[in-house]
Amino acid sequence: MKKLRLFLWMALLGVPAIQVNAQGNIHQQSSVYEWPNDPQVKQKLDQWQDQKFGMIIHWGLYAVPGIIESWELCSEDWIERDSTISYDDYKKWYWGQSAKFNPVKFNPDQWATAAKSAGMKYVVFTTKHHDGFSMFDTKQSDFKITNGPFAGNPKANVAKYVFEAFRKQNFMIGAYFSKPDWHTEYYWWPKYATADRNNNYDIRKHPWRWNQFKQYTYNQISELMHDYGKMDILWLDGGWVRPLETVNDEVRAWGASIPAWSQDIDMPRIASMARQAQPGLLIVDRTVHGPYENYQTPEQRIPDHKLNNPWESCMTLGNAWGYVPNDQLKSATKVVHSLIEIVAKGGSLLLGVGPQPDGTLTEEAVQRLAEIGKWLDKNGQAIYNTRTTDTFKDGDVYFTKAKTGNILYALAQLPEGKEVPAFIEWTGNAPKKGSAMTLLASGAKVKWERSGNKVKVWLPEAFRKQNKTYAALGIAFTPEG
Repeated sequence: MKKLRLFLWMALLGVPAIQVNAQGNIHQQSSVYEWPNDPQVKQKLDQWQDQKFGMIIHWGLYAVPGIIESWELCSEDWIERDSTISYDDYKKWYWGQSAKFNPVKFNPDQWATAAKSAGMKYVVFTTKHHDGFSMFDTKQSDFKITNGPFAGNPKANVAKYVFEAFRKQNFMIGAYFSKPDWHTEYYWWPKYATADRNNNYDIRKHPWRWNQFKQYTYNQISELMHDYGKMDILWLDGGWVRPLETVNDEVRAWGASIPAWSQDIDMPRIASMARQAQPGLLIVDRTVHGPYENYQTPEQRIPDHKLNNPWESCMTLGNAWGYVPNDQLKSATKVVHSLIEIVAKGGSLLLGVGPQPDGTLTEEAVQRLAEIGKWLDKNGQAIYNTRTTDTFKDGDVYFTKAKTGNILYALAQLPEGKEVPAFIEWTGNAPKKGSAMTLLASGAKVKWERSGNKVKVWLPEAFRKQNKTYAALGIAFTPEG
């Protein structure tokens, strides 16, 4: 389990910073996949597979103190809190952040502009995380951004303005929604303790209460699908909320307890309603394999092999999903390298960025995104609208092919901070005899030769003088055969 050092300053409780572990059940990749039958969903899925690069935005109460999103509310072994604070007092403190959340500089246009400058093509925004705090004007609960100090702001209905800002930049729009809701009494009933992430009462003995939760969930998703404009993706998190018969070894490997009852929220009913409102909607019921997991979402990792079904690696720009002060951001080169590997293996990269509690992205995050976009401006032809090749990798050189037309791309990852080499080599994926090869970064034709199954490409001296370092070299060519 990857660990994060996150800092919690709880002035009201007078406690020092503490160390917290990151989420303990990082979603892995499964070989189980069911292709959709709906022609509109298939068409949308194909469109989504062209985009390759997106932004996931975690923003909620957890941004106010700058802590790991929602998870400290959960009493599991991997969660660390100050032992002098009672659990009930901690929950009261956390819920109380809603009285402080007043993002007066909320600027979704800044977010969308930064994402576009990064070369991103789709967005997934957290309308509600596990803590139950809604970032939209739900009518099902008072625990929401429009019922606090930000209520009088013209942009108080945050999700509406986030989606609008990204639509203006021609993004595909995705709504993240947590199936579990730890704030509503229909999921965590105050009658009982809240031992872990699961609902805290026996659904078999209290079916009325669970039916209330199912309707509550249905109603909130219905609001998002009907009242917030065109949606492309419904991204459902909290994979432990699922029919009991779907629990498998993947779920058991998370290490969380598994109740004896089914946490079934009736996905067929939700999906039918959502797709009636949003024809062709992609539904991503994470880790629940079947008709409502239209693409898979390995988390904070890249699969070790090429995959033929649709998938997306969701990874953070820093160490945390949401805003954490002084978080260490990945370099642009590291992100570009991850993007190349993911795309060559058939996936997309969903990069996590967390706005500050005032509603803006940090200048460092904006700058890092722009650096990534600078590379994509020149080399995006080898990323967008591409598909996989039979030989997708040789050493540090990855390959993609154009979705239409007979064009192959070689993407050579270069060591960070090292000078651009005089030449690069790879084995396999040979160019057609006598054909030209083009360096995407400059548009220049490059000299190449083939010896047996090995291809050697010389890089122009002018490019090397102008670029002492470079993240990765993209080369376009017509393949043999």
